[in-house]
Amino acid sequence: MRTLCPNLDGEDGLETVLEVPIPEETFASNNKNKSWQYMKSWMKPHSERSAPSGFGGRNPEIQLLLGVVGAPLIPLPVRSDYPITQSIKDHPIEASMAKYIVQQYIAATGGENALNSINSMYAMGKVKMAASEFITGEGINMACNGSNNSTGKVMKIKSVRHGGGEMGGFVLWQKRPELWCLELVVSGWKISAGSDGKVAWRQTPWHHSHASRGPPRPLRRSLQGLDPRSTANLFSTSICTGEKTINGQDCFVLKLEAEPSTLRARSSSSVEIIRHTVWGYFGQRTGLLVQLEDSHLIKIKSPGGDDNVFWETTMESLIQDYRTIDGVNIAHAGKTSVSLFRYGENSESHSRTRMEEVWAIEEVDFNIKGLSMDCFLPPGDLKKEDEGCGVMIDSVVTSSARLPFKIRSNSSRVSTAKVAAIDVDDSEGAEEE
Repeated sequence: MRTLCPNLDGEDGLETVLEVPIPEETFASNNKNKSWQYMKSWMKPHSERSAPSGFGGRNPEIQLLLGVVGAPLIPLPVRSDYPITQSIKDHPIEASMAKYIVQQYIAATGGENALNSINSMYAMGKVKMAASEFITGEGINMACNGSNNSTGKVMKIKSVRHGGGEMGGFVLWQKRPELWCLELVVSGWKISAGSDGKVAWRQTPWHHSHASRGPPRPLRRSLQGLDPRSTANLFSTSICTGEKTINGQDCFVLKLEAEPSTLRARSSSSVEIIRHTVWGYFGQRTGLLVQLEDSHLIKIKSPGGDDNVFWETTMESLIQDYRTIDGVNIAHAGKTSVSLFRYGENSESHSRTRMEEVWAIEEVDFNIKGLSMDCFLPPGDLKKEDEGCGVMIDSVVTSSARLPFKIRSNSSRVSTAKVAAIDVDDSEGAEEE
């Protein structure tokens, strides 16, 4: 991971310290000059920044990846003052089993004393993102049936498993679950997100800062093996629904449903969140979190009340490479698969998009000195609207942006912004490409 950028305007100038370290793979010899130009672009002030010209037609794809995979949130707030170990008595059997499994998870990640000793965290890592598939119209049914009929509207995009994808790095600062700040740079595009305990926000080069609806919630990336205490608190009210084998490991399955009141707080007059469910798969042998999955369904209401559009998002994160840091077991690698499914009109307008992300953690440290509230302040241009992101989602849904990857269909005009609009976890629906 590189932390310094040479002075591109003067050979004798001092090197610039990068806010976000960049993976070495980004600076391959055949792409070195272009990489530094990307770097120079996002290092400029926000008001002067423009999309790097080298991206060309990849802009919508990268925006889609960052909008959906970059900084999604967990559906429920997690209290930092909540005891992570609770009595398993006087609860239904499914809830009692879940609490027992969470206690085993706490022990496997270092124990209650070790987790309670952590008041702040820093993590730095690298990511590789790619869109792996796009299916539209009748191609959805054909893909599900295993058909290879050439008339299906199916397009395969590069996969991170075969060397493709967009490289990047990220830095995460956290002080209790409700205080966090993330900066992520992928192929020259920078996305920032954070929470000051009162409001969660995010900022991208293609849209001004905006706040999410409802109470602030933890960053999903933190619960992918980086923050065991928040993970234990999240699943402390879950139920055990059975067993399942994940990646060759026998796991207990814990399920958590978002409360209707929480869903209403995150909905608006034009966007209704119908459900949001989280599953945690905990290894029976190790006690560790093996996979984190969440799925949510939203309805985007049309102005006339007809032809409502439904978006279903499913994210599955395989969590791997646990290592002990200062007595706490932290995951250092993983892979996330995302599926976006749109339906609600005629079958020709249905679409499914798949994306992938592979990440690796390079550095982790706890109890950071000097990490004050000033580190988590929201941007000065944060928009506070009467209906929050719901107001801005309206403009996204009616956006004239087109499909990513230059896919066109006479019977369906689905915009990139509509795809991003379905992931309302952190209000990326407010981002108008």
